[in-house]
Amino acid sequence: MLGCPGLHNPPADKLDLIQTFKSGEVAVDRGGQVLIQGTTSAHVYTVLEGVLIRFRLLDDGRRQIINFLFPGDIVGLQAALNEPMTHGIEALIDARLCTFPRDAFRSFISGFPELSYDLIWLAAKEEAALEEHLVALGQRNARERIAYLALFLIERAEGTCMTDGPHKLNLAVTQSQIADMLGLSLVHTNRSLQTLRREGLVRWTLTVIEIPDMEAVRRYVQVDSSLTRKRPFI
Repeated sequence: MLGCPGLHNPPADKLDLIQTFKSGEVAVDRGGQVLIQGTTSAHVYTVLEGVLIRFRLLDDGRRQIINFLFPGDIVGLQAALNEPMTHGIEALIDARLCTFPRDAFRSFISGFPELSYDLIWLAAKEEAALEEHLVALGQRNARERIAYLALFLIERAEGTCMTDGPHKLNLAVTQSQIADMLGLSLVHTNRSLQTLRREGLVRWTLTVIEIPDMEAVRRYVQVDSSLTRKRPFI
């Protein structure tokens, strides 16, 4: 991920510390689960490659997608607090993660103030993203919700060098998954996607998300989410 505009790679001395502490790496195929809701995990992870979804299952089987995770994101912080996971993590595409032992994670981080700050910063950014997702669910109409989600995914992809052209991301997200994230019916999701395409705001197919004019979509959903500070890459 060297040179990615949204990631700040650690200096050599910090990287050596991380390499010494990590217990290995794990590859996860598309659809594979990294964490299972209601269980505890022996590891905390950093996403190195790929895109994953964080989701909550309801007792009747319905699923709410809470967030999408990109390279640099931390997975399983609840595990570091020895608590069961309140959500599951699933790979949306093939992914690779760095693993850290849960039992020693807290003591390791506490011994290095800069890493502790980076971890707090990432947690704060996750909270800010969840706030924006909540606003989308509560205050935006269906078309605005979908446009907002497309903007969020494209910006995260651009920051992590995952785009495939100007404001274009090759990512298989089904209409059912869009509905699970945004609290929409499949019929409403389909109609809204067609409207956004006709209006030239978002082109979202089974395998491609593309936004011709990012500023137009930012104005449409009333959000200023342009990339600012780089995210630390632990």
